[in-house]
Amino acid sequence: MACFLVPTTEAIVTTVAEKIIVSKEKKNEGADASAQIPKVKFSQKLSWLNKMLWGGSALLAFEHVWHGEVIPTFPFLTAVQNGETADMLVEMGTAGVGMAVLVTLIWGVMVAASSAIEKREAKEDA
Repeated sequence: MACFLVPTTEAIVTTVAEKIIVSKEKKNEGADASAQIPKVKFSQKLSWLNKMLWGGSALLAFEHVWHGEVIPTFPFLTAVQNGETADMLVEMGTAGVGMAVLVTLIWGVMVAASSAIEKREAKEDA
């Protein structure tokens, strides 16, 4: 029905956060010039999450359009049009939140692996 709206909302929030972090990292570029080993910036890591969220949301939205749950006329969601708003909110709270949390957890594992690799390389070079 509308489960794709939850990861889409998270993608919007993290995209805005990424833009803010990129601008802060640009201001601090000169301060990190002493670093010997190049590290993956947090903004780059956040872009991984954004790509996963936007891609998944687009696929989910396409699937909902394909099955006729999203229509090109107001109110755009057939659940709202048919009076099934409560069911839609339950689906968003279960499936939508579950998908967003799962994608974020997978991203967290990716960030942890990246950090572990960076630490290992730092030890090898020291």
